[in-house]
Amino acid sequence: MGLVYAEIKLTNIEDMVLAKRHIIGEEEIRSIRLNMLADSGAYMMAINQTIQEQLNLPLIEKRKAQMADSSVVEYDVVGPIQVKFKNRTAVCNAFVLQGDSEPLLGAIPMEEMDVLIHPQRQELIVNPDHPNYAQLKMK
Repeated sequence: MGLVYAEIKLTNIEDMVLAKRHIIGEEEIRSIRLNMLADSGAYMMAINQTIQEQLNLPLIEKRKAQMADSSVVEYDVVGPIQVKFKNRTAVCNAFVLQGDSEPLLGAIPMEEMDVLIHPQRQELIVNPDHPNYAQLKMK
């Protein structure tokens, strides 16, 4: 299977809260649309420093992650971020990768949005069993 990319909208949740409280205007909510690599092998979402700066996401903590080559690297974790794909949304945090590294949509936001990687079409799709809403597993 090849690489699967999807158009994703990322939004700063803190800005959404401030707009809801009429502290900032709707037009001041920071968001970005980009093509992200859908990577079901990655646990969390990962964005790069450029995206983090554009969205002005606050640092939550530092965490270590094991890479494919077994090395362990410490990353900043920022958030919360609203992730939107088609008619689905999720709220999550993200690792911040150095420079302009390729952003990854990991398994956590994909599960929350109830989306799947279609292997034959090589695209991200909403779950055809639940086309109108996300259905999460609670068992």
